[in-house]
Amino acid sequence: MPSELIIRNKGVCCYGSTYTAMSNFTDNRDSRTVDEIWFLQHPPVYTLGLNGQRQHIINAGDIPVVETDRGGQVTYHGPGQLMVYLLIDLKCQSIGVKDYVYRLEQSVIDMLDSYGIEAIRQAGAPGGYVNDKKISALGIRVRQGCSYHGISVNVDMDLTPYKGISPCGYSKLEMTQIKDFGINKDLVQVPRDLLPRLLKQLEFSEKDISIINESCSDQAA
Repeated sequence: MPSELIIRNKGVCCYGSTYTAMSNFTDNRDSRTVDEIWFLQHPPVYTLGLNGQRQHIINAGDIPVVETDRGGQVTYHGPGQLMVYLLIDLKCQSIGVKDYVYRLEQSVIDMLDSYGIEAIRQAGAPGGYVNDKKISALGIRVRQGCSYHGISVNVDMDLTPYKGISPCGYSKLEMTQIKDFGINKDLVQVPRDLLPRLLKQLEFSEKDISIINESCSDQAA
């Protein structure tokens, strides 16, 4: 098991450059590369998964649509939503893909439980759900045993852009967020609350992490 993990708090970052950066990170890593987790937000953007169908984009308006190589269909990212990109060597840690998805979902479920929000899984639809509304999305890619992309958690955002798509390919799927439950948490506190749950699920120790606060140079969509 690797004993090091770098946590990067990156602020608001362009989706396109972030996608390129995590893909390049994965392509260029080797057995000595330290795993990383990136916490950030994106300007408004729709992203379409590898097998995503454009028929699920109803009206994108002025919001750009970016095709990606993650799993899943179409979703929305925007300010007030926490993005968590996990660059993890699953092969090194002997974690299977299905188990990895379960662990990521559980980390979010455990954090929401600490807020008094009861979230559950739904079979065949990765993420977190509260009262049949989706509060967290999950889409990953694993290449040569290493993961990238990750999870999103709706914290305090404008949910209106979800009306321009069929989220995750479901036309009647409704979205929700932490704010809707009267929980006053911001995009500084939520990563702090999620991190120990992620560390537990991925079997890292807090004493072995390094936290780096940095700003993205490109903050356009």
